[in-house]
Order: sequence, then structure tokens, then C-alpha cells
Amino acid sequence: MRVIIQRVSEASVTIDGSVKATIGKGLLVLAGFEAADVAEDLDWMVKKITQLRIFGDEQGLMNLSVQDFGGELLIVSQFTLHASTKKGNRPSFIQAARPETAIPLYESFLSRLEAALGKPVGSGSFGADMKVALVNDGPVTIAIDSRNKE
Repeated sequence: MRVIIQRVSEASVTIDGSVKATIGKGLLVLAGFEAADVAEDLDWMVKKITQLRIFGDEQGLMNLSVQDFGGELLIVSQFTLHASTKKGNRPSFIQAARPETAIPLYESFLSRLEAALGKPVGSGSFGADMKVALVNDGPVTIAIDSRNKE
């Protein structure tokens, strides 16, 4: 599982001209799943996202997590995070999970995040053509891969 985490002051996702979800201060998470992902990958990623200390404390130091101050999450599925550009200029997405595998992983990921935060999280719609808008705060953008736990 790969994610791109962006600290935002606001973010939204629009589908077919209608806003599906919007958040204030928190994290926009682009999430890509691969066929080898299992529950342990989801649990590890949920803990990492909810406890990642990238928000400023009273001294302006990055010491607070989204969980610490009650921030919001917006999760958007994005299979293109598993793009391979090794051969030529046209990306291959063979490593990305097929929808029959990715959809249950995505839905489970959302449920686990909601349980960890104790409140609903915003989301896009799997497979939809989405317009994602954000105000990146910092900017702070972090890439994490559950196969490469650094």
C-alpha cells in the first residue's frame, strides 16, 4: 500500500460537478493498493497516518498528529501511485490491485481510519473521475509505502 499524505488547511473532492466531501485542517491522503496488501498493511498505515506528528504545537514545532488536535481526513483512492515508468514513457499499472481486490481494501481502510479517529472521514468514490482541490499547508507532503516501512 502506498500513500501520499498532504497536510492541508482545507481540501475537497468533487465528482460530476457535486462536492462529495470537504475537510478543514487535516490530511488529504491519496491511497493506492496492490494485490499483496493485507490487513496488517492497513493497520500499519492507519497507525502511521493518525499518529504522524506533522502539525505545529504552541512553539510551531511539528509535534502534533491529526489525532492530537482532532483534525480531519480526506481519503482518495489513486491506483496511479503504483505506476511503473521503467519501460518507455507510458506508465504500467500492473502492480496496482484490480478493483475486486482494491475496493474491499479501500473500504476497510476507511473503516479502520474512522475507528482510530472516532469520527467519520471524508472520501472520494473508488474508480470515479474526481476533481481534488486542496490548500497544502506548509507545504508538507509525505510518501509512505507499507512494503518499505521507514
